[in-house]
Amino acid sequence: MEEVAAVRRASLAAVEDVEPERLRERIAARLDDASLSPGVLTLVSASAARERAVDPADGHADHAAGVQLIYEGLRLTRQLARDDPWTAGDRDDADLDILIADILVSRGFYLLARTEAAEAAVEVVRAFGHDQTVQQTTGESLDANLEADICELAAVTGVAAGGAAPTASLREYAAALADDGLPTSARLVGDDVLDALTTRIHPDQPPGDAEAAADH
Repeated sequence: MEEVAAVRRASLAAVEDVEPERLRERIAARLDDASLSPGVLTLVSASAARERAVDPADGHADHAAGVQLIYEGLRLTRQLARDDPWTAGDRDDADLDILIADILVSRGFYLLARTEAAEAAVEVVRAFGHDQTVQQTTGESLDANLEADICELAAVTGVAAGGAAPTASLREYAAALADDGLPTSARLVGDDVLDALTTRIHPDQPPGDAEAAADH
């Protein structure tokens, strides 16, 4: 689907200057295997805000890639914290992976730095760090918070890029999309999600009009 391809292209473009080549290829392989739902939700949210399908070439794909890269970096960090490969794995691979995680998050921040979603991106990373600390000290599992937070960030980023203000209702709906983990890209590009986002951004719009608006 078009949104997935646009997010993948923009995400790879954001890391194309990473050296050495082996590191860049490893990052590219990770992105190729990743769920691109965070980036797709960003694009769908922008379409809902503008009440028409957005052109990823208008900068929206870069915003989507920013959200995607932050998620991938934090997800990799979470995996490393859980598996602790420095204790029972390949230490060299682990060192490389933590470097990759840092690169992904920093490139994601770079793409969102001059957007209205920059502060929201900082809050996601802060919340992630807090959750990881709580887990390590109490054993309480808070892993699912990352997916909820990143879906909320995707919606906020897309809506802001579309020229609208993210409402509390929108934030709640976006976070709830991750109740069972990340939603699939196929679900996100469906009419139900677009309608739900649109009615939370533009509460005066009759349900069902989002599909017609997105076609124009």
